[in-house]
Amino acid sequence: MSYIRPNIDQMHGYVPGEQPQVPGLIKLNTNENPYPPAPAVLAAIRSAVDGRLRLYPDPTASGLRQKLAARYGFAADQFIAGNGCDDILNLCVRAFCGEGDRLAYCQPSYSLYPVLAEIQGAKTVAIPLDEDFQIGKLPKLGDVRLALITQPNAPSGVFLRKPDVQRLIEAVNGVVVIDEAYVDFAGENCLDFVREYDNVIVARTLSKAVSFAGMRVGWAVGPIALIAALHKVRDSYNVNRLSQVGAEAALDNWAYYEANVRQVCGTRDRVTAALVKRGFVVLPSQTNFIFAKPPAPVTAKRWFDGLRERKVLVRWWDAARIRDFARVSIGTDEEMNSFLEATYETLR
Repeated sequence: MSYIRPNIDQMHGYVPGEQPQVPGLIKLNTNENPYPPAPAVLAAIRSAVDGRLRLYPDPTASGLRQKLAARYGFAADQFIAGNGCDDILNLCVRAFCGEGDRLAYCQPSYSLYPVLAEIQGAKTVAIPLDEDFQIGKLPKLGDVRLALITQPNAPSGVFLRKPDVQRLIEAVNGVVVIDEAYVDFAGENCLDFVREYDNVIVARTLSKAVSFAGMRVGWAVGPIALIAALHKVRDSYNVNRLSQVGAEAALDNWAYYEANVRQVCGTRDRVTAALVKRGFVVLPSQTNFIFAKPPAPVTAKRWFDGLRERKVLVRWWDAARIRDFARVSIGTDEEMNSFLEATYETLR
């Protein structure tokens, strides 16, 4: 007799990027920001390490939500904070998609989406991306209860055309969650859809642009009724005290992060140009990573293995549509110089 739910027993769990402890490793596989949090953010966190840690944190992260409201021009009640953006996505699946319901997402896309669907016992609907990794012809979506759209897309890094995203929104009768984890590195966003539609939520994270991957803070904005539903299913205290303090300080020091984003984007464009010059196909990235295909006869797997031998770790998936590419997070200029040198060696 098995005590495990059948769908859990049969599923494969989400596999996060490796976190190896290898001396001298250049780690470019999980899209972490190469620069530290702002000094004022670190100071704020240190000042909060005191006797107050015996107390529960603010259950709704009200201070953070008020700062988000002031920055982005929505009401505070339209925001929810979470333990990273993945927590927000999990809440959305729990609140809007029941067992047997249909959950749609682009293919290829973030590999957590089908895992969340399987946990819930939902049925998945793939929205195939075309050869340019853009939304093309849509499948039937009228009975979809929840659609999860990564914007810009991962793992491609491509910004999906907004008219196509709008076309998708209008084809879905359920809730559409636009996962903007990487949008701070892009030239535009989809917040206007939250104002225009009553079924759209935009989710973001502080892990990427704000160098907060280790603190786990995400947030979402949407119609008050939908956000209220998410509050019903979240953990009572889903964002810890120190993370709330640090996140609020980060919003107060936004210019520091804007400068880091410009630095990352400049490095991204420089590395892209260098790879293209060597015959790589590099998709037009609007994120803090690039998705690149090496020139024949070098395969992506050979490139990945060759980099690993040289203590440079990127990410490669043996999966349809993407096995010819590897994803490379953007590190510091020094790290990317070492990456390029190691790459050139694998081509010889």
